[in-house]
Amino acid sequence: MSSKQIRLIKILVLLLIFTAVAFGASTWKERRDEEKNRISYTAFVDKVNAGEISKVRSEGDAITAHGQSGARFILHRPMDAELSKLLLARHIDFAATPPAAPSHWVELCLLLVVLVPIFLIMKKLALFGRSKAKLSDRSSTDTCFTDVAGADEAKSDLLETVEFLRDPGKFSRLGGKMLTGILLVGPPGTGKTLLARAVAGEAGVPFFSMSGSEFVEMYVGVGSSRVRDLFAQGHKAAPCIIFIDELDAVGRKRDAGGNGANDERDQTLNQLLVEMDGFCVNKGVVVIAATNRPEVLDPALLRPGRFDRQVTVGTPDIKGREDILKVHTRDVPLDEGVDLRLVARGTPGFSGADLANLINEAAIIAAKGGKPTVEMADLDMARDKVLMGAERKSMVLSDQVKLSTAWHEAGHVMVAKLVPGCDPVHKVSIIPRGRALGVTVQIPEEDIYSYTKEMLLAHIKVLMGGRAAEDLVFNTTTTGAGNDLARATDVARKMVCEWGMSEAFGPVAFGSHESTKTGDGAAVKGFSDATAVEIDTEIRSIVTTSYDQVRRLLQANMETMEALTRELVARETLGSADIDTIFSRQ
Repeated sequence: MSSKQIRLIKILVLLLIFTAVAFGASTWKERRDEEKNRISYTAFVDKVNAGEISKVRSEGDAITAHGQSGARFILHRPMDAELSKLLLARHIDFAATPPAAPSHWVELCLLLVVLVPIFLIMKKLALFGRSKAKLSDRSSTDTCFTDVAGADEAKSDLLETVEFLRDPGKFSRLGGKMLTGILLVGPPGTGKTLLARAVAGEAGVPFFSMSGSEFVEMYVGVGSSRVRDLFAQGHKAAPCIIFIDELDAVGRKRDAGGNGANDERDQTLNQLLVEMDGFCVNKGVVVIAATNRPEVLDPALLRPGRFDRQVTVGTPDIKGREDILKVHTRDVPLDEGVDLRLVARGTPGFSGADLANLINEAAIIAAKGGKPTVEMADLDMARDKVLMGAERKSMVLSDQVKLSTAWHEAGHVMVAKLVPGCDPVHKVSIIPRGRALGVTVQIPEEDIYSYTKEMLLAHIKVLMGGRAAEDLVFNTTTTGAGNDLARATDVARKMVCEWGMSEAFGPVAFGSHESTKTGDGAAVKGFSDATAVEIDTEIRSIVTTSYDQVRRLLQANMETMEALTRELVARETLGSADIDTIFSRQ
């Protein structure tokens, strides 16, 4: 139902209610006047005999009499004439009761009972089509770029929008136009919403925020109505920023078939495209949207004139992580020994939200321990908890399982220390965490953005170290190596199929072996079954070759691995300094 139809129905309902109320008031006034002027039949005859009546009008049994003084009297003629003569002769006062007139109050009440709910439903429908956007005005939008760390490139791209909103004439003098829309693309938790708020705070303009899922409803036309209302509010508050989070919820590619399940979403998307079509250029309304799935968005949204610019907001580098940690520790008392640079180096791949969670977990751990400040050990425990889960202190391992886990983790450490290209070992532990009985933590010296073939093979060898150690010592294997094998196989598969690092295939990339559909609906495969067999053979060769090399390496350094296992069983957790000491003794 469109907004015009809803408005028309509301007007009709209001008119009906007004008419019903007016009719009821008029009827009530007439009845009140009638009761006030009503007299008995005897009194009327006395007034006639006394010459006080000047005019009489009769309609059926009803008599309306007008006195000499202008007074009006209302009465009813008795039905029995003989009885009336007798009563008059005896001068007995009597009056005739009028027949019960049909009451309209029942009909009026029924009418109101029907109309009032209709009016309320229409009002609710009208509100249902209103935008659910949350408005932060100039006084409450206090977030600025200093509150956003680790996204310097994104802030640089958004600074132009701030200048546009502050002084549009600066760019229009040279023929420049304000950007219609900016799309923030990046993984969850990287600060896309915070950046949008910072733009509004820096520019000092109102900020409308709404999730993409809040547009789409089961009722036809509600989504497009909310889009219209949102942009109408934006134009009234211009210059302003409209922020749509999770744009992929409403901006997915439209289905050419047009089935009923997607009709409402498609209509909502069409209305969004119309509102962003450039008819209101330089009116001071900038649309900023965020998504972590840009590949599913409709191409019409991404063309220039709608979302003119895409800003990538990725996970921060080591310097960005250090800056983010400084922001989140402003109100957290830190011990003098805390090195945020070292914490940043130990959290590669963490987003801003992950780092905020890390600081919060460290503060909780320190508070539980009754400490006045957060120490480095608390941050280290918090990182392990975020990455691997809390310690499972209730799980009591038998001596045999504990020994097997120690040998398994010692195998990982040995390979990481002896094979070139491996990341340094930060810590090894046989305390159960999450689903793991033990863990070996490696922290790279610096952020790595591109891996060589040698680095990937070294990574596979580290993963195979635990299984190889079990095989050498116990002449058997356990299920503890299951995750290691899966990760090693996945890396090998990508080396062959995606990165062209296979000697058998050379620089060739293969698609998925699963059946896919083309535009005309035909099913095709990424490669043939014969090629799939060759790919599987090559993947197996990479993994098994690495395993055999690791097994020989551990066999040659069995004394060192045995010493490492003994210390690990005794102390359960060893740091990098402890591991270096063990290796230096051998």
